[in-house]
Amino acid sequence: MTTLTAPSPSPPPSPPVAKAGPGGPGPADGRARARRRRRIIAVAFVLPALLLLGALVVYPVLFSVGRSFFDASGTRFVGGGNYAEMFRDPATLTALRNSAIWVVVAPTLLTGLGLILAVLVEKVRWATAFKLLLFMPMAVSFLAAGIIFRLAYEEDPDKGVLNAAVVGVHGVFEDSSSYPKARPREGQGLDRAPDGSYGTAEPVSPGKAVALGLVGVPPKELPTEAKTASAGPAPGPRELRGTVYLDFTPGGGGRPGVVDASERGLPGMTVEAVRDGKAVATATTAADGSFRLADLGPGAYTVRLPAANFAPPYEGVSWLGPALVTPAIIGAYLWIWTGFAMVLIGAGLSSLPRDCLEAARMDGANEWQVFRRITVPLLAPVLTVVFVTLVINVMKVFDLIYIIAPGPVQEDATVLATQMWLVSFGGGNDQGLGSALGVLLLLLVIPAMVFNVRRFRRSQS
Repeated sequence: MTTLTAPSPSPPPSPPVAKAGPGGPGPADGRARARRRRRIIAVAFVLPALLLLGALVVYPVLFSVGRSFFDASGTRFVGGGNYAEMFRDPATLTALRNSAIWVVVAPTLLTGLGLILAVLVEKVRWATAFKLLLFMPMAVSFLAAGIIFRLAYEEDPDKGVLNAAVVGVHGVFEDSSSYPKARPREGQGLDRAPDGSYGTAEPVSPGKAVALGLVGVPPKELPTEAKTASAGPAPGPRELRGTVYLDFTPGGGGRPGVVDASERGLPGMTVEAVRDGKAVATATTAADGSFRLADLGPGAYTVRLPAANFAPPYEGVSWLGPALVTPAIIGAYLWIWTGFAMVLIGAGLSSLPRDCLEAARMDGANEWQVFRRITVPLLAPVLTVVFVTLVINVMKVFDLIYIIAPGPVQEDATVLATQMWLVSFGGGNDQGLGSALGVLLLLLVIPAMVFNVRRFRRSQS
């Protein structure tokens, strides 16, 4: 018997392989065309950004470098003269000093505050709301923030909220004078001393009564407890009595130097009996202005109203004075950027391995030890990035200083950025020197930028 088998199917024919002929394209040429096409597309997309970068960054930098070698008019080449002049100018040296203060103080405080707040926020129930509240100042422009703090730092307590608080606290612990503008009439028996006190022109012996009349106090500003002036009973042989009163009769008709019936005493005034330059007895006037200096020996005395009775009221702190203007502006900068530092550090904190922290706690470490020996070392890369970023930012700070610092102290608060503007456009009109300042600022910022870029690349690799 014959067995029939089906023939096996033959494999499909292979597609023809293109062979490069003498004039035809090969596969290598096709790949090259594809690469060129991709490059052209990439360049087409990048070109607008490169043009913008060149117009806004590269060209201004090169122009500033070239302009720094010419004089104020831009016509005469001076070489390094602008750079030499820059370091001879006291205003530039002040700007360098202030810039150094900014670079050291502001990023350090911001990084520290951000770290502390980021750690504490983790333990707050409403952490998201708290972060939002602290981050909100970042939404405020430097111009608006400068105006806010310029008003807050006003020296007048009726306008500046900080001085209003300081004056209020000061008033709790120390009373101010009720009669800062009080003074005696000329020729009425009281002479002013160099220290601001007033004393009787003629010596007074015990057993006498003294009337000390003052003016310069509006009747409506008298204390509510002030009563009609009265000298009190006749003085004894070892005492001096008298009255300190407002020598002014409402409506007129009174006699200067005489206690009239409608005149009121000045309560709360300190009165001293002075002998040989020393106060031997002290009294405080009553509601009717009367006083009594007792236990006096025989002899002549000067009745004195100390200068503290006429001290001007405490006006608070001169936040925008030459001594405090830079710390005050740094305070405004902290208000704006603390939320930024906290959010960045908080993001790094959320990525920390919790098992390390829990293991340390299980081994008996307290929270301070966990924070100092584990949290901070693990957060070191994040803290470095935040610190360097803030250093770059504070080197360029301009708006806050220009807005907050008043004109008379602008030089005391100036930094390199504001000095560059002032020299170039703010009255100096020397763009050669201003360009030299700009180049100096660029040279100071570049190392921090290079450090930040290298660290970022290492973190990505």
